[in-house]
Amino acid sequence: MAGAITNNSKSNSGIYAGSAHVLMLPSWLIIGFFLLIPVLLMLVYSFLTKEFRGGVIWEFSLDAYDQFFFYRGLFGDEPPVFEWTYVGIFWRSIWQAGAATIFCLIIGFPTAWFIAMRRGANKSVWLFLITIPYWVNLLIRTISMKFLIRDNGPLNEWLLWMGAINEPIHMINTNFAVQLGLFYSYLPFMVLPIYASVERYNFALSEAAADLYASHWETLRLIILPAVKPGIIAGCILVFVPSLGAFLAPDLLGGAKTFMIGSLIEEQFKGNAGNWPFGAAASMILLSMVLAMLTYYARQQSKEVS
Repeated sequence: MAGAITNNSKSNSGIYAGSAHVLMLPSWLIIGFFLLIPVLLMLVYSFLTKEFRGGVIWEFSLDAYDQFFFYRGLFGDEPPVFEWTYVGIFWRSIWQAGAATIFCLIIGFPTAWFIAMRRGANKSVWLFLITIPYWVNLLIRTISMKFLIRDNGPLNEWLLWMGAINEPIHMINTNFAVQLGLFYSYLPFMVLPIYASVERYNFALSEAAADLYASHWETLRLIILPAVKPGIIAGCILVFVPSLGAFLAPDLLGGAKTFMIGSLIEEQFKGNAGNWPFGAAASMILLSMVLAMLTYYARQQSKEVS
């Protein structure tokens, strides 16, 4: 009978061996239609020429990329000078996304650890509370945050009533407001992957470290963090990438000084005054930067595995 079971399992496991490409066809069609084709269209548009009244002219050029990196005067007839404006916006976007990722990690890691330590139904309740904000549209949540932190909003009113401040704290249209919006929007993206890693962690390792007189800090640094590292890295990627291209938080909670690359790209596709080739070029530069970082991470991971 054991032999029959073994033969049956082998035959079942190889039943679809020759049909893998057919089974993958729906996935490839969806990826191609909703991902590859839009990206290729964006790439083509980045090499087109802007039409004066909006839209594009089907004449291929590098004007959009040239505009991103160089300034050639009001009429385009002056010697090229390196343009720091858009590079500065990119840099602001990177550090805003990086800061949001760090803050989410600082709060997300102990939160994920706390949830993983719960027993039975309590764990499900805490996970339910983490995912509740995603039942509401991101736009509505961001507008609610703007209402909460405005000068005469509930937060300032409460602080004044408590006597903690003498006058309202100006938070709207600041970097703090943008950071708060990014943190609030993407914190669950940090908590859930780390929680999944902590769930698989063998707590006997921590007990063994304690038996060997390791301190709590040594146990965290040398045992726990390396064990849950995949979840931490996944959470950082899931927070950093969407934060880098976010435009709702900068637009609604920030001001001109908090302009980010997502807002810059969005502006290029609005109305007749937009510059579609320039917006597409900025999108491709952002996409290339993200792909370069992910490729570097994948190579580092493959080196560690090998």
